Amino acid sequence: MSTYTAEQRAWAYLARVAEPPCGSVRLLVEEIGVVDAARAVCAQMLPPGYDEVTELTRARAGSDFTTSDLDAAARIGARLVTPDDAEWPGWALMALAQADTAERGGPPLVLWARGPATLDAISDSAVALVGSRAATSYGEYVASSLSAGIVGADRAVISGGAYGIDGVAHRSALASGGTTAAVLACGIDRDYPAGHAQLLAQIATSGVIISEYPPGTTAAKHRFLTRNRLVAALSSGVVVVEAGRRSGAANTAAWARKLGRPLGAVPGPVTSAMSVGCHRMIGDGLATLVTTASEVLSLVTPDGAGGPNDSPTRSTDALTPLQKRVHDAIPGRGTATVEEIAFSSAVDLSAVRSALAAMDVAGLVTPHDGGWKLL
Repeated sequence: MSTYTAEQRAWAYLARVAEPPCGSVRLLVEEIGVVDAARAVCAQMLPPGYDEVTELTRARAGSDFTTSDLDAAARIGARLVTPDDAEWPGWALMALAQADTAERGGPPLVLWARGPATLDAISDSAVALVGSRAATSYGEYVASSLSAGIVGADRAVISGGAYGIDGVAHRSALASGGTTAAVLACGIDRDYPAGHAQLLAQIATSGVIISEYPPGTTAAKHRFLTRNRLVAALSSGVVVVEAGRRSGAANTAAWARKLGRPLGAVPGPVTSAMSVGCHRMIGDGLATLVTTASEVLSLVTPDGAGGPNDSPTRSTDALTPLQKRVHDAIPGRGTATVEEIAFSSAVDLSAVRSALAAMDVAGLVTPHDGGWKLL
């Protein structure tokens, strides 16, 4: 197919040679460059101090699937995104570097992406909506409502592409004309779960599908846990809609806290086993209780600046305190004379007339049948 650069081939080789994420391989690349790192790993001749890289790559070092991996991605319109590329979400992934000592915690070496949305743009605006695969009708309703409200505010929705809450969040974002991203725990060329093949195709049309696993990689339990850290890292905040006592969503929530991302949780019926996890997060003070898209948007907006919970601008906000007293003295229905307004507001007649004239010009009141009425 296409001709690939030496750098692209080196990144693709290293992406497969060790199970992601592999911090020691990333450090090797930072020290000697990606091309030399790939050569050293392939020959199993590592610089001093990189015994761990030798150990982690020994099983796959002799197998070079570079061309087939890049070709497989190209066939489905996917691309390899590396730290050398403009769309690399370096700022968002920086938090993972601080968690590198934690189990499966470091930044990805590369990411595979399929779809027109760029990874840097997604990480700048996305809100993660996650929850139980065994979602209830209540959870599905809330997830749909939150997702629609989030994309309505020109933000993206990111989730894991799974059944239940994830799928509902993706579908609602698409139905609302918004952008959504799905992070997979398998190769970029695989539809997992298979029942979401059509949904994933729709996401790839307008949003983006993301994976750190090379093409052909099958889903595995440990890869879901690894995937969860990317859902949290590539978001501005995480909201858990439903979670049972033991839930994968709780793992994503833990990553949100570890990475310093705002964490919200939706309360549910006290009788619902699918809300136990959310109630525990809220009760333990680990998550903020959220019930509406406005509350979610305020949660992920720094200091609430410009958030939906800011006081709305009203037509009377520009009035002086005296003018507001006069305005409040006019009944919501019907009219009132100047004298009645003066008595109700305890404001002098001349001041009432002056205030009414100003509000008339502002389009707030109008004279009617010998009195004044609100517009």
